[in-house]
Amino acid sequence: MNKKYFIPLFAFIALVGLMLFGLKNDPKVIPSPFIGQEAPEFTLPKLYKQDEMITATEMKGQVWVLNLWASWCVSCRAEHKVLSRLIEKMKVPTIGLNYKDYGTEEYTDEAISWLARYGNPYTAVAVDTNGSAGLDWGVVGVPETFVIDKKGIVRYKFTGPVFDQAVDEILVPLIDKLRKEG
Repeated sequence: MNKKYFIPLFAFIALVGLMLFGLKNDPKVIPSPFIGQEAPEFTLPKLYKQDEMITATEMKGQVWVLNLWASWCVSCRAEHKVLSRLIEKMKVPTIGLNYKDYGTEEYTDEAISWLARYGNPYTAVAVDTNGSAGLDWGVVGVPETFVIDKKGIVRYKFTGPVFDQAVDEILVPLIDKLRKEG
C-alpha cells in the first residue's frame, strides 16, 4: 500500500489530538512565562504626582497586586467594582498601571476623570503612556491583574476582567496563602 494514503489519516489523528487537548484547557487562562519568576521591574511616574516615581522594587516585602487598566477600556469599567471590593476586603496594596492612555494633559485628565467617576482603590497609580512597562509584563490586553508575593515573584496572572467568583475562589485564598508564607 502506498504511504501517501496514510498522510491524511495521520493529519486527522493529529488534529483530533489537538482538539482534545484544547477541550481540556480553560480558554480564559492564558499562560504567562512570568509565573514563578521575578516581577519585571518598572519605574514609572505617578498619576497624581508625575514628578514622583513608583517601582516594582519598592513593593517587595509585601504581597501586592498589579492591575493594568485604561480609561478607554470597557472591560476595565466592568471589573472595577469587583477589584475595588477585593482591595478593600483584603487590604492588599495595589498598583494601578494605567496602560496606553494617549496624550499628555489629555491623558492625565482622562485617567483622573475616570478614577473620579468610578473610584480610586489603588495604593498608587503608575503612568505607562507608551505601553513599555505593559510589554515588559507580557500584557496581551487590558485589564490584566497580577499577584506578586513578598519576594517579588509573580504568583498569578488573571487575563480579562476580574469577576466575583475568581475573587472568592482564586484571589482571596492565594493572597491569604502568600501572606502566611515567609
